[in-house]
Amino acid sequence: MPQKYVDVDTLKYMLYDVHNLEGLLNRERFQDHDKESLDMFLESVKEFADREMFPYFKEMDEQPAYHKDGKVFVHNQVKTMMHKGGELGLISAPFDYDDGGLQIPLMTQTAAYYILDAANNHLPGYAALTQGAAELIVHFADEKLKETYVSKMLSGIWGGTMCLTEPQAGSSLSDVITKAIPTEEGYYHISGQKIFISGGDNDFAENVVHMVLARIEGAPKGTKGISLFVVPKNRLKQDGTLEWNDVTTVADFQKLGQKGYCTTHLGFGDKEDCRGWLVGEPNKGLHYMFMMMNAARIAVGRGASAIASAAYYASLEYANERPQGRKLSSDGKKNPDEKQTLIINHPDVRRMLLQQKSIVEGTMSLTLLAANYYDRTATATSPEEKEKYHQLLEMIIPIVKTYPSEAGIQAVNAGLQTLGGYGFCEDYILQQYYRDIRIFSIYEGTTGIQSQDLLGRKVPMKNGKVLELLSGEILKTIQEASAFEELKTHAQVLGGKLQLTQKVLGHLLPHAMQGNYERYLADASVFMEFMSLILMGWMWLDLGTHATRSLQEGGDYSHEFYNSKIHTMKYFYTYELPKTTGLSEILLNTESLTIKKDTEPII
Repeated sequence: MPQKYVDVDTLKYMLYDVHNLEGLLNRERFQDHDKESLDMFLESVKEFADREMFPYFKEMDEQPAYHKDGKVFVHNQVKTMMHKGGELGLISAPFDYDDGGLQIPLMTQTAAYYILDAANNHLPGYAALTQGAAELIVHFADEKLKETYVSKMLSGIWGGTMCLTEPQAGSSLSDVITKAIPTEEGYYHISGQKIFISGGDNDFAENVVHMVLARIEGAPKGTKGISLFVVPKNRLKQDGTLEWNDVTTVADFQKLGQKGYCTTHLGFGDKEDCRGWLVGEPNKGLHYMFMMMNAARIAVGRGASAIASAAYYASLEYANERPQGRKLSSDGKKNPDEKQTLIINHPDVRRMLLQQKSIVEGTMSLTLLAANYYDRTATATSPEEKEKYHQLLEMIIPIVKTYPSEAGIQAVNAGLQTLGGYGFCEDYILQQYYRDIRIFSIYEGTTGIQSQDLLGRKVPMKNGKVLELLSGEILKTIQEASAFEELKTHAQVLGGKLQLTQKVLGHLLPHAMQGNYERYLADASVFMEFMSLILMGWMWLDLGTHATRSLQEGGDYSHEFYNSKIHTMKYFYTYELPKTTGLSEILLNTESLTIKKDTEPII
């Protein structure tokens, strides 16, 4: 048996008991599925992860992807991930039957990929990006493009990528300059460069289908003039064979972590013969791409939470095996004649393990909640229901991407600290998790970008009505928790945090109303952390309520299982949620120390 890297019981508990996946299965899209069939899917994913992913995790770090002679060479398990993963339905799962999919809820796929990410976070991205690229073709491209590309992508024979970032533009997509020149043959000549392209090339894929943002000659400046193109590495000839499409892998970035997951620099049209096919309408490329971004950001939060999960179980195993030191006696002294105690018996080690557990399970719940909103939006039976869950998803999505990524780093750091000096050594796996998780706060928009989205766009949305809608959902949980005597105090604490949020926004919003947006957004990242902790307080109160009810009324799990959830909730409310008080002091302060002024000292 491999080392434990995820608690499948907790994952299923979140899916079925907490977030009521079965409540979705009576909807037309999912009606062919039931709990038993979805459990079989998850069990097959866990078996695949145990056999084909986890055993190669360390090896993929030690044998990283590399670039040579215009090609990227990757570990053999990339082929296994794509081809066998394709057979398992890991790429096609959420697609319509008509497109070769399984019509599985995103909640289930999120749980499946959580297992994969926890087992070996270097591999799932190859399949996930292929899925995302295929989704863009399915949703927005014409039938000919669908027929040409989708089936090969869903089977894992062809890969796929998203090509947004350029050397001179970075995250500023309004500065994209990759060029598209129309031809009479119906395709466009593409020329330009893209960097930081995850999964951009490998020696096992027969073809890689790049979804490229480019600017048609004469298009408007800024984001309004960006179009989306299918640009395959190899184009299909009339006889069904492939020929090179003038897409060059210029380099592979050598990284701090995720070394088995290649990140490439691509050149398009160096020989002036790179052909691209327009997806949808001209100048709507960014709109199409961002329609897929909610799912992509759920995936980032999920991946970070999963890595933190694997790190938690690795450090928990060590703490249960490593004897060191002795417990203090009642007089505050240690007895040298006593045997050494396991480090899990030391209060500070237990605190670090509880910190990890609270972040791992809280963020697991948060990403599944987001997937639930996504599924409910996609299958809504009325315009009102669709609007409600779309707005809720929009409100929480910056936090879903950011908090698991940032807090996940803290969790893995606590795990590394649990191992002491060994945590810093390559003999143990914690140092690899620490390196791997660091990229997640950068993926799909950095923490700073997500924070500005939260405070700058989402909080004022519909004049604050969407934030009120989310607050209403939190208040429902507070009301449910208040029915249990043992949870009343925690419910009151969370209610007080909602009031504190109103006070903070009452201080910040006048800056926006006066047009002083730089001041309004100056501490957006601080506000992100503040709001994230409150949302996590909601997750843990919800988990505590479900666990308390199950203890009283009976459930499918042991008393130890439910008490563990309640104990971790208490940890979060004692050690993590109080941090919002200090963060609120920063947000309510009248100083503007980070805004550049002509007279400020040089930093």
